[in-house]
Amino acid sequence: MPGKHQHFQEPEVGCCGKYFLFGFNIVFWVLGALFLAIGLWAWGEKGVLSNISALTDLGGLDPVWLFVVVGGVMSVLGFAGCIGALRENTFLLKFFSVFLGLIFFLELATGILAFVFKDWIRDQLNLFINNNVKAYRDDIDLQNLIDFAQEYWSCCGARGPNDWNLNIYFNCTDLNPSRERCGVPFSCCVRDPAEDVLNTQCGYDVRLKLELEQQGSIHTKGCVGQFEKWLQDNLIVVAGVFVGIALLQVQWGLRLRPCSFTPDPCCWPLPHLLALVQVFGICLAQNLVSDIKAVKANW
Repeated sequence: MPGKHQHFQEPEVGCCGKYFLFGFNIVFWVLGALFLAIGLWAWGEKGVLSNISALTDLGGLDPVWLFVVVGGVMSVLGFAGCIGALRENTFLLKFFSVFLGLIFFLELATGILAFVFKDWIRDQLNLFINNNVKAYRDDIDLQNLIDFAQEYWSCCGARGPNDWNLNIYFNCTDLNPSRERCGVPFSCCVRDPAEDVLNTQCGYDVRLKLELEQQGSIHTKGCVGQFEKWLQDNLIVVAGVFVGIALLQVQWGLRLRPCSFTPDPCCWPLPHLLALVQVFGICLAQNLVSDIKAVKANW
């Protein structure tokens, strides 16, 4: 109509999404740097930094590797997402979302392959655990990791308590002078809820008993079977989340708002929460990239 002007709202970068992604990645970046610092400090305490060859001397897994690798990846991702959001740099934002997406689908692919080649994976896992059982007393970090795994999954050894025969301190040979002979680590023991002080000697001589008698004192299930059960309980739901969200992203042109499909995350197990965090980061980055491109298209 004459005398009236039509006003069109130009596209703009959403400040809420931008600074939320910035804050999200600041936390990610700081946690990554903290993990990396802990890993390097642990290696320094062990003398690894002054003698790199010590990395190959340990017969089992050095858990410090987990801190260094995870911390390094988190630091790189956090840096890219943080600076990319703050400076509205589409290259860094795309790097962040693609890198996080690769990790995301590698986890999914690993889960699928674990189901397809489950017999081979089971054999490799059994071999891996037994190698670490042999090195149980060689490294305090490895010892703590094995104790944590056995307590968390209520298991003992790879296939059962007798796997501890592979360790020189726990085997039942007559030549073994150790007080732990024919025993298992305390992490194999069934904890008494009424016990205030941890009994670290609860596994002594326990394998001299009959199997039925052992069940009242220690966990008799192997960690391979317990890990498989845990994986099956959690992986199917996580895989469903991966596939469902991937389809939604394709359908809606990566304009998905993650808050619309998150039912009470407080009740979710840890793998579900990790999947949600990854998806949330990818969606925020892609939304911000789309907003930046829309603004640049109007220049």
